[in-house]
Amino acid sequence: MITGPNISGKAALVTGSSRGIGRAIAQRLAAAGATVVVTARSLDKEAGETRVGAHKVVPGTLAETVKLIEDAGGRAIPVGCDLENADERESLVDRAVAEVGRLDILVNNAGFCDFAPVADMPMDVFDRTFDHYVRAPFALTKAAIPQMRAAGAGWIVNITSAQALPVRRPFPDYLAVSGDTVYSAAKAAVNRFTQGLAAELLASNIAVNAVGPSTAIRTPGADDYIPGEYPTEDVAYLAETVLAMSHLPANERTGLIAHSMHFPWHYHIDVRSLDGKDILPRTEPPAWSNPEISPSGE
Repeated sequence: MITGPNISGKAALVTGSSRGIGRAIAQRLAAAGATVVVTARSLDKEAGETRVGAHKVVPGTLAETVKLIEDAGGRAIPVGCDLENADERESLVDRAVAEVGRLDILVNNAGFCDFAPVADMPMDVFDRTFDHYVRAPFALTKAAIPQMRAAGAGWIVNITSAQALPVRRPFPDYLAVSGDTVYSAAKAAVNRFTQGLAAELLASNIAVNAVGPSTAIRTPGADDYIPGEYPTEDVAYLAETVLAMSHLPANERTGLIAHSMHFPWHYHIDVRSLDGKDILPRTEPPAWSNPEISPSGE
């Protein structure tokens, strides 16, 4: 039995869903009734990459994500894709539609970051950062629009970050050493892309929104960048916020830049566990979250 928003009969594509935030989003959408196409490089074997100056293998596979969803009673289909490979990227939407027959929801979640000050950042790191956060969402969205227009509705959710928001003066001390300038610029581009695209697609009843953590979410991919003592949040709040962006008509909810703890709190949305069975505690946004966050997303 589905409780909360019911998106049965819808098909979703979630990038970067072999672990972390993408996996959680896929689980929550599946629990709400969607058939979810999960995609990443790691189909049934963990993928490696070079970050923070070293090569490492990051835990998580699509096979594991599919099993979690199926064990909870949902349906997921794995489609391998390296978003840095132009051919694989350009064909991903068509391959997803071939598997499920339609595409109603697109979640652009996959990412790459390797923090370094601009003066020290290799050009390939800059390129890979913008490939993942700007080029790939553009390409996938462009391919998804005809499918959604043909269906008469659609929902696009881009995963953003509070680091994309304006910086107050005096500058916080961490900005001088964090090395997150390029990452934050890419996420700021995601926000503006989201709002402009929302305006372009409103008449087609395609909602476009962005969702990011209110603070930080500890995942296998992000663990290198989050201090061990930093208080992180439950990924279920972000997954629920994505679900909230994936079912209302565009004229009711589009063009928002929402954050995981703030949005459900502001709109009194019940946040459920990733399998949809349990309601989590109503939790006020932490005092240490970015003061530039708009609780309403507007």
